[in-house]
Amino acid sequence: MTEENDPLNHGSGSGAVCLDYANTVDWHASSHPKNALDSYEKLVEWSRRQGLLDSEAAMGLVQRARARKELGDMTMGEADSLREAIYGLFSATSHGRPPGRKELDVLNAHLSRGMARSRIALEGKQLRWGWNGDDMSPDMMLWPIAKSAAELLTSGRLGQVKECANEVEGCGWLFLDTSRSHNRVWCSMEGCGNRAKFRAYYDRHNRPNSAGRRSSPRAS
Repeated sequence: MTEENDPLNHGSGSGAVCLDYANTVDWHASSHPKNALDSYEKLVEWSRRQGLLDSEAAMGLVQRARARKELGDMTMGEADSLREAIYGLFSATSHGRPPGRKELDVLNAHLSRGMARSRIALEGKQLRWGWNGDDMSPDMMLWPIAKSAAELLTSGRLGQVKECANEVEGCGWLFLDTSRSHNRVWCSMEGCGNRAKFRAYYDRHNRPNSAGRRSSPRAS
């Protein structure tokens, strides 16, 4: 877990938007996960900050969801399902396990829905992938997330995906290890890296010695 003052920025910087999205659940691998996106408005705002929605689209989606609450509620169920599928898929592959078929089915359902609305857009003199957002579908921010996950799963970068090594507390943070030596193990040294160092220090100095006494920090 990394430390962030703004919960909507938590998990960002993993190296892929799909991993950033999975990381919006804190302590994902623990018995007490904490969801930073626990409302439709927070999902929309997170998506705007990630560049998945422009400000006009974000405002329009929030206004529609306020007028018809069931739209936001339904989308939140789909969003949570996609996020858990993404976490499950990349957690499995990062530990050398095969991806789950259930998670793949969920991802493929979202991918199919999004790709049906994809298009090639001309911006200035450049062509890029775009999305037909004319219908302002309440789940439109999930389409590029699903596309990001599909691209990463089928790319040569899949082997760079890792899960934070803090299994004791169940961090569950996913990231792309782009370090030169490919030996990164923590979500961050400031977060779980320091927590692990403290635990090791505590264990080292509170372990009984052969005489049954606990080690003194001065002896080290």
